[in-house]
Amino acid sequence: MPFAPVTLGNGPSDVEYLVTGSGPGVVLVHGTFADAEAQWTELMAELGSRYTVVAPNLAGSGATTHPAEMTVEDLAAQVLAAADHAGLATFHLAGHSLGAVTAAALAGLRPGRVNSLVLHAPWAAPTARGAGQFGLWLDLLRTDRDALARLLPLCALKPETMAAWTTEDFDQTVAAFAGLIDPRHAVQVELDRVADIRALLPRITAPTRVLASLQDHMVPVAEQRAVAAAIAGAELVEFDAGHALPLEDGPGFGKAVAEFLDRHTAR
Repeated sequence: MPFAPVTLGNGPSDVEYLVTGSGPGVVLVHGTFADAEAQWTELMAELGSRYTVVAPNLAGSGATTHPAEMTVEDLAAQVLAAADHAGLATFHLAGHSLGAVTAAALAGLRPGRVNSLVLHAPWAAPTARGAGQFGLWLDLLRTDRDALARLLPLCALKPETMAAWTTEDFDQTVAAFAGLIDPRHAVQVELDRVADIRALLPRITAPTRVLASLQDHMVPVAEQRAVAAAIAGAELVEFDAGHALPLEDGPGFGKAVAEFLDRHTAR
């Protein structure tokens, strides 16, 4: 995998990224406790038939290096560095969760670079609820990663998804989450807790679609709707899904992203 060098606010970073396909640029930004490969393999395969698709590993994921202190603006700089290194002058941009917060920040900071924007499960600012949730994640990440792996599916998936599961099904899902969790993800969870992009949302000029999950127990749907309301002209599409919409309804999620990108490529 290639690496894109970039100087951040508190030091240098080498950003590992995936790239595939050819055509107009698309950049995909993963969420917390994930990486580019785990989050985007299927969507990259679909979009790669008609787009050049770049998916960076944010600080804390893959082999990306980073300084000890990070900001959401630094994450946005990492994403832009990967796009630059891959030769994308402009690009469509999509992100999930912390990746959506990062994508929105980049679209506000560098509006001339972003052709269209798709955000799933974004939020705009810290809340008391979020501080409690992400603080718990940080504590468990440091002290009991097995407990964190058991907690995350309960927060990420809607109850109907798990209603027909056996104990073995749940255990397999926990094992999958446990395989993703890494102590280095603490930098992402800390940014989950403190991210504040309210000042950047009105600066976004790209056509925007916000995908909101009605049964999201990590990012309340009201916070997702508030992001859509703060971006001029943004479309809001709601799914009867949990925070893990890309996992619960991969085809539906992929269609919602691809259709919007295709529409704004054909203009």
